[in-house]
Amino acid sequence: MPKLCGEAFWRETLRSAHYVVAPMVDQSELAWRLLSRRHGAQLCYTPMLHAQVFLRDANYRRENLYGEACPEDRPLIVQFCANDPEVFVQAALLAQDYCDAIDLNLGCPQMIAKRGHYGAFLQEEWDLLQKMILLANEKLSVPITCKIRVFPEIDKTVKYAQMLEKAGCQLLTVHGRTKEQKGPLAGVASWEHIQAVRKAVNIPVFANGNIQCLSDVEECIRKTGVHGVMSAEGNLHNPALFEGRNPLVWEMAEEYLEIVQKYPCPLSYVRAHLFKLWHHTLQVYQQLREELAKVKTLEGIVDVNRELKLRCQEEIANQKEGEKPKEGLPFFHWICQPYIRPGPKERCKENGASGTEKRVRGKRALEEEEGGNSELLSKNKQKKKLRNPNKSFDPSLKPKYAKCDQCGNPKGNKCVFNMCRGCCKKRAFKETADCPGHGLLFKTKYEKSLSWQSSQRVIQNPERSQQGDVDVGETAVLKEAGDSAV
Repeated sequence: MPKLCGEAFWRETLRSAHYVVAPMVDQSELAWRLLSRRHGAQLCYTPMLHAQVFLRDANYRRENLYGEACPEDRPLIVQFCANDPEVFVQAALLAQDYCDAIDLNLGCPQMIAKRGHYGAFLQEEWDLLQKMILLANEKLSVPITCKIRVFPEIDKTVKYAQMLEKAGCQLLTVHGRTKEQKGPLAGVASWEHIQAVRKAVNIPVFANGNIQCLSDVEECIRKTGVHGVMSAEGNLHNPALFEGRNPLVWEMAEEYLEIVQKYPCPLSYVRAHLFKLWHHTLQVYQQLREELAKVKTLEGIVDVNRELKLRCQEEIANQKEGEKPKEGLPFFHWICQPYIRPGPKERCKENGASGTEKRVRGKRALEEEEGGNSELLSKNKQKKKLRNPNKSFDPSLKPKYAKCDQCGNPKGNKCVFNMCRGCCKKRAFKETADCPGHGLLFKTKYEKSLSWQSSQRVIQNPERSQQGDVDVGETAVLKEAGDSAV
């Protein structure tokens, strides 16, 4: 059967999907995808998978895709992050029989993506992206799709999308934010950029950004003309978003926990989902928030969920007529509803700090403030302080390490070359020298090997010159000493 492309791929393989659950690291696992599909989602993505790890690690493949085969979980798109055409395609070849398309992540704006050189940090490398998509389109039996973020300029965003389409991308998801728009600086996604891309390309386009409820989905489709709308945060806080409902939180939580019993996933995923679902309620019941954070078993999470349900039911029973939701929420905290991420100014107000003070103090209170007041320490450091009351977080008291002469890493205190171990090993090998401080004995082993080889040859041929033996075996011995170095 020939590979479907563009509109035909969206209509037939993806069944004209309008409501899409986004790829979310550690959050769009099988159990959550099944819950979302039960409540209106028509297409789901796997969490972002690392192509290089997927290629080399059989356990990673089994845990993230192979062990999750489920007929209900289709249509499904597997998303990879990658920066090498061959690695990307080889990983995709291993995944293509378990999905309906392969997606290349070009939208992740996080620091880990910057360090790994993937996601949105590839958006300036058009030649590399063309090679990746061209090769994938040629080798794979399923279509290749891309998820991107926009540039500040609409024109550049349009040219970017057209380049991807020309290279062989069969469906494009456009997140209407730049890679700098994240966390408290996320702001509002630009549907204007998305609309411009939709008009400029001939392949299906999904929109991502500003989706908190079903009316947002409908408005986005109407304003931008896209084929479908993808939700991430909105879906995590209300899995029934695509049904246009705001159910009771415990209904969604209990249903999800039942699915997890059948399709297990790491406990950290389950905990993270309950933190999202119960977000507003956990602001009221801080003690249960702590319990949810500490619990070590699925049964324990079920117990915390049951207790939260009981607390909410008690509140409902004692509710006064005409009482309205608090904290400016559209619904009472026990109802699934969107979470509006506060901007930088709101965060300053929440934390009781002025803008100027916030800039000085940074993301968290500085540890070195007078007296080491524990209230100014992060929660993690407060826990360390409880375990060890004498522990100090004053940077001036931290030991100062001398730096390696070559690379700037901490040097070995007893290194004869004043280097870190890596640089010391290279130099010691090159000069056939010893460094007892790092346990590198190239010279010693070399001399022992020469002595041993010489004695062996004398035993075998007493008349042969020892000097000749040394010359013949010298290169091999040096290599042997390098291979056996600690």
